[in-house]
Amino acid sequence: MTGHIFIETTIVVCMHVVGLAMMMALWRLLRGPTLPDRILALDTLSVTAIAELMLFGMHLDSPIYFEAALVIAMLGFGSTVVLSKYVLRRDIVE
Repeated sequence: MTGHIFIETTIVVCMHVVGLAMMMALWRLLRGPTLPDRILALDTLSVTAIAELMLFGMHLDSPIYFEAALVIAMLGFGSTVVLSKYVLRRDIVE
């Protein structure tokens, strides 16, 4: 029984740490100073959102959050690729 309490406590602590990482990434997204810094912060924010959803799904023992994390992963990858291509070429569609 104590192992279950230890795991639940660890998940909650990890959720707080990932939340702090999300706030720091949001700070970098808002402050910049350059456009590549902001793109990297947006990518970091999407990865931390995935981690937060996975931890929340483990905390509630619900598989729906894992599917939501998968959708965010696909959108995050696509947005990073598109924004990086825009920065390099100043054009998205070739």
